[in-house]
Amino acid sequence: MSYIDIDVEENGIDSVDDREFFKAHDDAYQIQSDDQDLNGNDYGGDTDDLVTIIGVKLRGRGKTYHFSPAGLPIENGNCVIVETAQGMELGVVSDSLREVPRSTLKLPLKDVLRLASNDDLAHFEENKNRESEALDIARERIAHYELDMFLVDAEIRFDNKKITFFFTADGRIDFRELVRDLASIFRTRIELRQIGVRDEASMVGGLAVCGRELCCSTFLKDFSPVSIRLAKDQNLSMNPGKISGLCGRLLCCLNFEHEAICRREKTSSKEERTSNDAGRTRCR
Repeated sequence: MSYIDIDVEENGIDSVDDREFFKAHDDAYQIQSDDQDLNGNDYGGDTDDLVTIIGVKLRGRGKTYHFSPAGLPIENGNCVIVETAQGMELGVVSDSLREVPRSTLKLPLKDVLRLASNDDLAHFEENKNRESEALDIARERIAHYELDMFLVDAEIRFDNKKITFFFTADGRIDFRELVRDLASIFRTRIELRQIGVRDEASMVGGLAVCGRELCCSTFLKDFSPVSIRLAKDQNLSMNPGKISGLCGRLLCCLNFEHEAICRREKTSSKEERTSNDAGRTRCR
């Protein structure tokens, strides 16, 4: 995967820098495991102190990140403006206020800046419309440069300082000319981020073979490895069309349903053996 970011100052391009792919949002406000220390933080108080946090889904989807409510009267479902490592973003509160030990947090915990106003919501909707236009323009430029890549989505940061384009491709793509072109068109920072097919399905959404909305688009936070052994353990057909999701990979539900289904299979087998033993006893 690759990343290119370009700063545009008026009509000129300041720099072009190839970097390694990195996360969209810093994990400085996520809860970490208890075995991680706080040596890199400036806080000198008691790590057992309780800290109030709030869970927020940026743009209302994906992972839940944790912020300090900063004394604001925040309720579940509220739209809020937060400061992330990538700048200001609009998010939706997904977890109610709760207190956790300071030792379980990776500090510093970022604050919720404010509750989203009607103007903030209108600006967000305006950006959503601009994202659709940006996708059309970017697809036309991709065709112009004959690049073997498929554009999935575009996100305009809430403060309008950067546009991120998400795409899939079979291999590494040299898109430096494309980025320069897009930067001159939109006159802002441009990021092209290569994603996998499972990420694509999560962003696009849809209905799974079970008839429900895709797990990756609703509640799944991380993609865990899924092996064919899980399908065999659950006595499922080895037909790829029946055990694969819209992304073409093995169904995510094979993983988190594995334990429950195997337990049910064992219980059914035990009951069947007990019934057979009782039948043989009656025959005698």
